[in-house]
Amino acid sequence: MEGKEEDVRLGANKYRERQPIGTAAQVPDKDYEEPQPTPLFEPSELSSWSFYRAGIAEFIATFLFLYVSVLTVMGVVKSPTKCGIIGIQGIAWAFGGMIFALVYCTAGISGGHINPAVTFGLFLARKLSLTRALFYMVMQCLGAICGAGVVRGFEGGNQYKLNGGGANTIAHGYTKGDGLGAEIIGTFVLVYTVFSATDAKRSARDSHVPILAPLPIGFAVFLVHLATIPITGTGINPARSLGAAIIYNKDHAWDDHWVFWVGPFIGAALAALYHQVVIRAIPFKN
Repeated sequence: MEGKEEDVRLGANKYRERQPIGTAAQVPDKDYEEPQPTPLFEPSELSSWSFYRAGIAEFIATFLFLYVSVLTVMGVVKSPTKCGIIGIQGIAWAFGGMIFALVYCTAGISGGHINPAVTFGLFLARKLSLTRALFYMVMQCLGAICGAGVVRGFEGGNQYKLNGGGANTIAHGYTKGDGLGAEIIGTFVLVYTVFSATDAKRSARDSHVPILAPLPIGFAVFLVHLATIPITGTGINPARSLGAAIIYNKDHAWDDHWVFWVGPFIGAALAALYHQVVIRAIPFKN
């Protein structure tokens, strides 16, 4: 009975803090402990196998993300029936569903970023070092290029280019400013969700509520795609935009390509600022 009484007294607070998306697990001896900011440079990482394993995980995850998502886009564009019936909703589900699955698979290895904008936001929040952030971004971009390349191999060069290659462009009727705004807000939603779903303080405070972090993150990607596919095709991920643009390699895919880097990075920076200044300032109440 003593053990049961102890469980009742502790309640949900007996559970340990979850690992935030970053570089190292935080395992406190009490309900909540503020994670220490990651140093800007960590030279010791370069001699650690876990550092390179994490980069490989980011490469594979982004490769699979581009493969499934761009292939879905190709199916919708070229088919007036069957696959075409799923439309924008199907594309949004493909992107959101893959993020859900891949974040779940890689969170324990690399943190499951799969997006340079997410990595950038977490770097600004001091969740990972500059060395790791740059390494992740390079591996994400390489994975995206390879993923889009495999899709082109399946579709054939002519068919791939005829159907747009899944490249992000600003739709007719919208200005560059419209596209930039859509990318900023969409990425803010995504990165803010990442911060909220992986916040150590929230995990300790609300530990009685089971939260599977990849689920809200994937759902955020789904909802943003529903909203912004008609405007930009939805980037919110510079690696995804770069990979498709390089393999598609048409002038109009490069004309507005800067929007799909500047917008997501601004959105990620705003989300990091909002989380650190506003959300993290809320006192912890057990």
